[in-house]
Amino acid sequence: MATAPALLESTPAAQPGRLRITETFLSLQGEADAVGWPTFFIRLTGCPLRCRYCDTTYSFHGGEWRDIVGLVDAARASGARHVCVTGGEPLAQPRCLDLLRQLCDAGFQVSLETSGALDVGAVDPRVSRVVDLKTPASGEQDRNRYENLDVLAPTDQLKFVLCDRADYEWARAQVRDRRLHARCPVLFSPSWGELEPAVLAGWILEDRLPVRFQVQLHKLLWGDAPGR
Repeated sequence: MATAPALLESTPAAQPGRLRITETFLSLQGEADAVGWPTFFIRLTGCPLRCRYCDTTYSFHGGEWRDIVGLVDAARASGARHVCVTGGEPLAQPRCLDLLRQLCDAGFQVSLETSGALDVGAVDPRVSRVVDLKTPASGEQDRNRYENLDVLAPTDQLKFVLCDRADYEWARAQVRDRRLHARCPVLFSPSWGELEPAVLAGWILEDRLPVRFQVQLHKLLWGDAPGR
């Protein structure tokens, strides 16, 4: 496995109030509790993880520096009520916290998609934190920051992307042993192209797990096309 990069450090271009951005776009939210809503996505560049099934590897490098004020203006211009800040790993850029706060101040319903490998405790409480707990098959299980579980609120969501039966059994144990469903909604999603959705749905029903099954709506509509 390649050495994971560190957080994005300050550079001459990294002036206060700026973030390195891979893309912004309007689409339908494909996951979590806002699924189906028109959503303005802000994808930050960079990620310290290398999950083997990652579908946004193009966001690991490159991007352009953009002002936070300009990003909020772009969200307004999109006409969407919902804004999703994603990556990469958005919290790898510390100024992501400023972006989240300013989006909330502007009246948007804001969600953050994060790996959960970094501290989510400082995220504005108005933000719905969608935390991805990494399974064994992801290759990044050791990066899970379990302290994040203690700060989750009912408005947050905990997501498991499952690749196989072993992943499912591991995730099932996490839910039961840690009573995760009592903290916030828990989402089980099959890894695209690896685990048949109907198979995962059957396991959940057989075990009567208190979790919400979901598939990635955007992939059903548009496949792996970037910016959709």
